[in-house]
Amino acid sequence: MTKAQYDSTRRTLLKGLGAASLLSPFASLPTWAKSPRLYIDGLSFLPIDLRDVPASKLDAFIADISAIETITQADGTLNYKRTFDACNKSIKQASKTVKDHPEVYLQGLSGNDIILAQAQSRTAVYFQIQGADCVEQDIEHTGKAANWQQLDTLHQQGLRVLQLTHHYGNQFAGGALDNDGTQGLNLPLTAAGHELVSALNQRNMLIDVSHSSPQTALDAAKASNAPIVQSHGAARKFVNHARCSPDEVIRAIANSGGVFGVFMMSFWLTNKAKPTIDDYIRQLEHINRVGGVDCVAIANDFPLRGQENLLALDNDNSQGVKEYLEWWHSLRDRNVLGFELEPQHVVIPELNHIDRMSRIDDALAKARFKSTDRDRFMGGNWQRVLKSVLL
Repeated sequence: MTKAQYDSTRRTLLKGLGAASLLSPFASLPTWAKSPRLYIDGLSFLPIDLRDVPASKLDAFIADISAIETITQADGTLNYKRTFDACNKSIKQASKTVKDHPEVYLQGLSGNDIILAQAQSRTAVYFQIQGADCVEQDIEHTGKAANWQQLDTLHQQGLRVLQLTHHYGNQFAGGALDNDGTQGLNLPLTAAGHELVSALNQRNMLIDVSHSSPQTALDAAKASNAPIVQSHGAARKFVNHARCSPDEVIRAIANSGGVFGVFMMSFWLTNKAKPTIDDYIRQLEHINRVGGVDCVAIANDFPLRGQENLLALDNDNSQGVKEYLEWWHSLRDRNVLGFELEPQHVVIPELNHIDRMSRIDDALAKARFKSTDRDRFMGGNWQRVLKSVLL
């Protein structure tokens, strides 16, 4: 069997298993075909104002509950590490917030919680941490078996999605911004990373390769026996940037049975001077062409209502982009791929809004996507993966 035949067979098998897990106990059709269209966001944050949750129209979202420590690296650039102590404290606080407001939230522990939340007019929230730094003390390189006490502690408190790294690499994974143009860095999943992938599979936790190097993402897709995702990212087809994913990564995620969530950070969606919702739809179209209809998903990476500073500026990108320039220039000075081009915008104004999901749905209809494809893109694909992995 050729590699192409193997990938095709694996993709078909995993998608079949995922589709089977979506079958309603009361009918023979997938729940997204029987219910009102699901809206699921691949990455946002618990809002300060609870009214944002129903206003967003989301049935579920993955919430980054990380707490960070800012680290100045040897070259002067900044990295943001999610330490265990900081994240352990933050997940306890997030869990309390969710439990204190049962009229709004349902803490998502399994994929089935999406439909339960929908039936109760609540929103399911799945906790995620952007970076496996939070379990770095769990690996002992002394010939002993890995100790996953920190991972187990976070899992018991509701962690269901773990991103392998954030921007820069750690002992588990290579980072997207470990991409110095003078050295051509594209770091792989490490031996400890392979152990972590296995540990996450055993605990039915979802593996997120957002912010990973392309090689780490490819390695994780091969190593995992469950679907992996890129919860939030963009295709390198449109912006040749280290933070954007080449087609081979999109295909590998699709072949694992996973999804690729396209996010709202417009400087990674298009190099045009003025970004529009059409640029966002082109990203979704590309993920569809490369990974298929079961791979496309929606993500945010801003608060539910949008990027707060841009909202305060009435979405004036020429002013809002200024807050990113110092960081951008520091990466340009390191010759990291894509930072040589000055960003001109941060958001697509039409989508930097609490009602973005409806606006994307309408734009997909205008672009003549079938209703069944819109079901998948807007939430059905996320539901399938969450039900397949979070048992």
